Amino acid sequence: MEITNISEYEAIAKKKLPKMIFDYYASGAEDQWTLQENRNAFSRILFRQRILIDVSKIDISTTVLGFKISMPIMIAPTAMQKMAHPDGECATARAASSSGTIMTLSSWATSSVDEVASTGPGIRFFQLYVYKDRKVVEQLVRRAERAGFKAIVLTADTPQLGRRESDIKNRFNLPSHLTLKNFEGLEISKMYETNDSGLASYVSSQIDRTLSWKDVKWLQSITSMPILVKGVMNAEDTLLAIETGVAGIIVSNHGARQLDYIPATISCLEEVVKAAQGRVPVFLDGGVRRGTDVFKALALGAAGIFIGRPVLYSLAVDGEAGVRNVLKMLRDEFELTMTLAGCVSLKTITRNHIITEEDMIRNSMSRL
Repeated sequence: MEITNISEYEAIAKKKLPKMIFDYYASGAEDQWTLQENRNAFSRILFRQRILIDVSKIDISTTVLGFKISMPIMIAPTAMQKMAHPDGECATARAASSSGTIMTLSSWATSSVDEVASTGPGIRFFQLYVYKDRKVVEQLVRRAERAGFKAIVLTADTPQLGRRESDIKNRFNLPSHLTLKNFEGLEISKMYETNDSGLASYVSSQIDRTLSWKDVKWLQSITSMPILVKGVMNAEDTLLAIETGVAGIIVSNHGARQLDYIPATISCLEEVVKAAQGRVPVFLDGGVRRGTDVFKALALGAAGIFIGRPVLYSLAVDGEAGVRNVLKMLRDEFELTMTLAGCVSLKTITRNHIITEEDMIRNSMSRL
């Protein structure tokens, strides 16, 4: 049967992947309320489309940190992609490059920065966790720089791993034939099987829980690459991020895998955008499954969006071709949404093209 939307890849991947691996990719923290809310919140935003506008030519290209890309749809960091497909991150890199967009490689990739770079040209960012041993962090950053990566995406919401009960039940551990390739040759302990989740134990033993805003300054001192901070969800942290001199902000709740019962990212986006006041670009990840979602995020002020799980599911189903197809479907849906909403370029997408719950409440109150 022909796959006609991104969500269908998830159902096929669930049948194809071993339970431990699918659950690792798919699950959220604790009750998984935020996992569902990341999707549900998009459905509560409606359109105010305009008509009788010449939409014969639509331009969806954009620029991110000075790099021209074909669309405001990029690939988020997701770990251990060779669990989904033997070509793993290299297949994803090729798909991103052929689609004219940015791929973000996870620190916990099963392909190294050098292997990804060897797939050919492309704009790639490197996602970073800060380890207790700062020499490890420096070596990771140096490797990414030498491999031609263009920016650091600092994940700032993981001083400890969220409680992912599926991983505990499954005793999740990286399959024995795979390794975290970016750490080869570095003095750091490996992920071992435990009685609960090997990954949770690994994070607890290795990731630096003292990480604070001052460490962003330290990171800036060891690299010339621009730094985006991922995990911002409110105005207060937005102002601190800007004060620290970051190049951009990613509104993210880690795919709802960390703290449960926090809002959906799309629900926090406008607050962050308003606090940023255009001083740095603000991006969004979490819950994007349709081109309409991309439009809604841009209408609320996002400079672009990142997708994670759809990449993993499509990679599991059809390798590089699957990832390319997901990017194409999302691009085509987004372009269609722009056409039907009466927008011909990204700058013509405005807040007036959508209606949020807050708008409806304000309108109701004004009529009382």
